[in-house]
Amino acid sequence: MNIRELYRQRRPVLSFEVFPPKKEEGGDIGVLHDALSRIAVLSPDFISVTCGAGGSGAKSGTVGIADHIQRRYGIPSLAHLTCVTSTRADIEASLTHMLERGVMNVLALRGDLPPGGQAPVSSDYHYAGELIRDLRAREKALCIGAACYPEGHIDCEDLEAGIRYLKDKEEAGANFFISQLFFENEVFFRFLERIRAAGVTLPVSAGIMPILSRAQIERMLFLCGASLPSRIIKLLHKYENNPAGLCAAGIEYAVVQARGLAEGGVDGIHVYAMNRPEIAEACAGALGRA
Repeated sequence: MNIRELYRQRRPVLSFEVFPPKKEEGGDIGVLHDALSRIAVLSPDFISVTCGAGGSGAKSGTVGIADHIQRRYGIPSLAHLTCVTSTRADIEASLTHMLERGVMNVLALRGDLPPGGQAPVSSDYHYAGELIRDLRAREKALCIGAACYPEGHIDCEDLEAGIRYLKDKEEAGANFFISQLFFENEVFFRFLERIRAAGVTLPVSAGIMPILSRAQIERMLFLCGASLPSRIIKLLHKYENNPAGLCAAGIEYAVVQARGLAEGGVDGIHVYAMNRPEIAEACAGALGRA
């Protein structure tokens, strides 16, 4: 099923995100499959599969996992596709691979800039909108998701410019948006007000990432620039010497966020489950979907 149809059928659309195991960290595909078996029981509306480090979709195992989700569990999958280090020929090859495997939902992303010149930056793609236009021109039936940033993209200091880029993604052919993580629901609701006033009409899923460790939060803040509310700072202080306690408190914080977003009438809730089924189970339970 094309994901855009889900937003016409129910609110909120519930989705979870997983990632290919990292080989350099001893990743085991069996662990991911075990996690997927537990997540699938929750009957999410779709499952998103990220690119592996340095991958652009086909090269990272993303498509194989997305295909497995659809064939094994009958759940729509969303395959991430990045373009920051890809040529148009690379993207054409990745898209062909997706279509051959029956993966018809793609999240079109610029992707993170490679650190320290580890890979050449693409001369064909500078923004996700350019990728979306190429995908839409190549395959009209494709369902294309795109990212949005409630507090602005870390590489774009002008919030209004960020909203213009979002509008460009919609005009380029995107069908829905998934937001970057945030820790205060009011941040997301204010963002929705701004983009609707600017003429962005597509459905938007709110992205939630539970806090699992202090190191994780510090890394994510550096990568995405999300603000940290005082409640989170107090949790980090309270559980400074209790990692298990911080993890449990972080998941509970995400559960409260999910419940509040649903009560606020959001289009969708997208949980960055990080291959941890207990995160998916807790959030689904909060929404009456367990």
